[in-house]
Amino acid sequence: MTTIAITGASGFCGSHIATTAATCGMDVLCVGRRPGPVGRHVRWDATAMPDLTGADLIVHCAAAVGDPAPGSAAEAAMHTVNVTGTARLLEAAGRPVVWVSSASVYAPGTSRSLITEDHPVQGQLNAYGRTKAAGEALALAAGAVVLRPRAVYGPGDPHLVPRLLDRVRAGRLLLPGRDVRLSLTAVENLTDACLAAVDWPPGAYNIADPVPYQRDEAIRTVLRAHRVRAEVGHLPLPVARTAAAAAEALSRLRPAAAPWLTRYAVDQLAHSVVLDVTKAQQQGWTAPRTLTDYARAVSAR
Repeated sequence: MTTIAITGASGFCGSHIATTAATCGMDVLCVGRRPGPVGRHVRWDATAMPDLTGADLIVHCAAAVGDPAPGSAAEAAMHTVNVTGTARLLEAAGRPVVWVSSASVYAPGTSRSLITEDHPVQGQLNAYGRTKAAGEALALAAGAVVLRPRAVYGPGDPHLVPRLLDRVRAGRLLLPGRDVRLSLTAVENLTDACLAAVDWPPGAYNIADPVPYQRDEAIRTVLRAHRVRAEVGHLPLPVARTAAAAAEALSRLRPAAAPWLTRYAVDQLAHSVVLDVTKAQQQGWTAPRTLTDYARAVSAR
């Protein structure tokens, strides 16, 4: 029986990977601070070396996520998990791993209508993007397969959809700038890629749903699925940028509290960001799951 070690298996993406791996007949080692949904628990945090004894395959999913205030304790903790933890994991592994990164590593700007893996990895607007870029650089140098999903959503999502629903005010949701096309990644599609990628050549691979979405309609789809009545409105982009800069400046006075709006959030929502997944498809990977499937599942509850 193949034994797979999955770091961060108690988290959103890691738990899906662990459950699917067990369903496929693998022996699962859930490596992290908390037990995963299946298999055996191997306790580990980023300040120590993980015990990967007996693992045939390794998927590194553990990560600190969010948009912490610059200079905050949360930003320092993010670096410890995403960079220092990666270095220790790679040293303990002693072999190539599948490392889950993020499309947040790509340089911001307006020229992202079809991003290949050669797009510049620089100039990230927040600590998450910077630390994921630093971590994946270590992973790539060690011969890892690095997966770059964008805006992962699905059952059990504790970040993306809850944050979206929380932004609805008085039946209205304001979005920065005009409608744009965006790639999203269903957690089921990312899960399939993680398990398939153990046989892929080293390097970076974009992972996304089979087609990009129009931002406004995608958000309306999510709102309808969760039975939230809200009108989607548009905030002029200069106003959104000014508000984000002000929110980030205020957050420096209260570093324990994350800013309510950031330049990163505005950048990710206001500009078209579409991932070219050709490279992953050339390895035989396909992404069957879409936002429509997610909405149907949520609506049926």
